[in-house]
Amino acid sequence: MSRLLEEFQQYLKKIQQYEYAVNLLFWDVQTKTPKLGQPANVDALTYFSTEEFALSTSEEMGRMLDALSEPKEYENLDDMWQFIVGRMKRDYDRNRRIPAEVYETFVRAKAESGNAWVDAKKAGDFSIFAPHLKKMIEMRREIAGYTDPGKEVYDALLNEFEEGMDSATIDRLFEELKQGLIPLVRQILEKPQPDDAAFRVYTDADSQKKAEKMLLEYIGFRMDAGALGETEHPFTTGFSSRDVRIANNYHEREPLSAIFSAIHEGGHGIFDQNVNPDYDQTVAGSCCHMGIHESQSRFYENILGRSKNFWMPIYDKLGEYLPQFREIPLDDFYREINHVRNSFVRIEADEVTYCLHIILRYEMEQAIFRGHVPVEELPALWNKKMEEYLQITPENDSEGILQDIHWSDGSFGYFPTYLLGSIYDGMYLEAIEQELGSVDEILAAGEIFKITKWLNENIHWYGSTRTPKEVIEAVCGKEVSAEPLLRYFKKKYTEIYSLS
Repeated sequence: MSRLLEEFQQYLKKIQQYEYAVNLLFWDVQTKTPKLGQPANVDALTYFSTEEFALSTSEEMGRMLDALSEPKEYENLDDMWQFIVGRMKRDYDRNRRIPAEVYETFVRAKAESGNAWVDAKKAGDFSIFAPHLKKMIEMRREIAGYTDPGKEVYDALLNEFEEGMDSATIDRLFEELKQGLIPLVRQILEKPQPDDAAFRVYTDADSQKKAEKMLLEYIGFRMDAGALGETEHPFTTGFSSRDVRIANNYHEREPLSAIFSAIHEGGHGIFDQNVNPDYDQTVAGSCCHMGIHESQSRFYENILGRSKNFWMPIYDKLGEYLPQFREIPLDDFYREINHVRNSFVRIEADEVTYCLHIILRYEMEQAIFRGHVPVEELPALWNKKMEEYLQITPENDSEGILQDIHWSDGSFGYFPTYLLGSIYDGMYLEAIEQELGSVDEILAAGEIFKITKWLNENIHWYGSTRTPKEVIEAVCGKEVSAEPLLRYFKKKYTEIYSLS
């Protein structure tokens, strides 16, 4: 190892300590920090984030990256360190253009915005959140102007979350889905709908947490490298492959919500736990391409978790933790977890209408960044689009525009990755069945570990080292298309709802 590379690695370790502190503070503020303790947490989060940013954009960092990028040095690096140097040089050149005071203001504004969102959602009052949302929009525009000068702002934001992705590609894929889904949903809704009263029985949070732990371990999430917490909006954060944390929310009369949030977040967690450990705490680690990451959470939640065969080996076990399911036949349970209906809340939507929830948010973000719709008019626009796509109108902002946390931290461009993930899932399903055989048969035999192992080896191991296009090409051998997902939907729901 050259002295220069050794010096660079020592410098990265210093940055990693700040990054660890930032992640820990973020986890704490989302799960445990009391309301009166939030200002101190925001101060600490701002300090450590700003210091980390300063180190990652320093002249010393630039000097080392320039030197390591020289052919003489670069050619002597192994593949991993070539990727790390190349990725960090790209990010350094972009982030170096952001003034330090702008970055510090943004970090503080994000933390304050997140706290305001929680208050606004609980109160059902958009006006509490509106000034913070306005600031997030303004700051994302400003920062994109520094990092991607000359590039259209929303395309820059989309590319930030899914490298190589732009609105022209998303428009094509989402239009494919709309053309197939809207008539399918109409057909389904014309059919008799199941009675869901039996599923809205009081269930204490502790019982839900025990069921959650059982499900996470069953699908392959390792508790010796994981931790669980409670929060307003479920999320997963990975410190390294050895420390991945999942936070969930528990509704006393809607236990299915926590069940499927657990499986969803478990998909994220399994991904992070199975990245090549040599990549830990480097830019090669936990996948930064959110469509690919969401494809894993949504694959476990929907393709696997909403299959009747997934539950066959463990349904009795679920009843041990949640006794109401002892009285509900598995066939009825299966119908309910695939109950297609127009509903208000994205994270509780069925897998079919969920697609329309994401298309709505994608169009909202376009209205914000391209249509320049004022913040004060966004709730009315949201409600109009809910009526257009789902034929329902929210009674309050908590079940409308305030239901998601993402805009509070400026994550504009993130929402489309959820649906991109589902589109990728349709392609993965066909690839797995070509290689391993029927997924239904594997699940019914209680051998989900075979699927998890396949995902570990073909997707998770590579972390961030492959772009989304490279992942799809390597795993599926073709360009991304919504057709496999539509085939999956039509086959599954034609059978469930006896469609013609």
